[in-house]
Amino acid sequence: MTKAEKFAVVSEVLSKKFPSPKTELRYETPFQLLIATLLAAQCTDKRVNMVTPELFKDYPDAKAMSKLSVEEVKEKIKSINFFNNKAKHIVELCKALVEKHNGEVPQTLEELTALAGVGRKTAHVVMSNAFGKPVLAVDTHVFRVSNRMGLVKADNVLDTETQLMKYLKPEQVGDFHHYLILHGRYTCKAKSPECHLCELTRICSYYKQTVKKMLKK
Repeated sequence: MTKAEKFAVVSEVLSKKFPSPKTELRYETPFQLLIATLLAAQCTDKRVNMVTPELFKDYPDAKAMSKLSVEEVKEKIKSINFFNNKAKHIVELCKALVEKHNGEVPQTLEELTALAGVGRKTAHVVMSNAFGKPVLAVDTHVFRVSNRMGLVKADNVLDTETQLMKYLKPEQVGDFHHYLILHGRYTCKAKSPECHLCELTRICSYYKQTVKKMLKK
């Protein structure tokens, strides 16, 4: 099976499993998605979604949130992993949005990654989900699943992104990103992949090289 054929199978199978996929982070505006994505770094979406409703209710935009002190932000996000650094980044980020972007979230990678706490992955999440840009955010799920299945052979997230993008049309990128995330979150888990429930074992390199050999013993 060629690499292109393998991509086609993944798209066909996971599009049926996850029709109209989207981020599980809750947000109403690009600003709220930016903050939620920043908070979600090394933290679960479920935990972030427990914190952001109250935060966004009182401080829905950059102008409102920029008036908070670091200590005030810490208190509001203290159940989030690494809340100390994230609080500092949020305050600095909000002030920069107000001062440099009239309170609006910019749409380019260069402008987004210039903001405190915003890396390539976070920027791509916002660009894709909020603005419909054909960019691919590679998180731990995308990296793990794409390497396990043999869609890529990469040692880092940037190489993973580059290799995936070679086989995806612009209109496919957003959904394919979510397919890999959701498959990794619910089936192809990091520590205990549920291969017995997976619909993609027939094209999965990990299954053929590891699980299938174990079953034969």
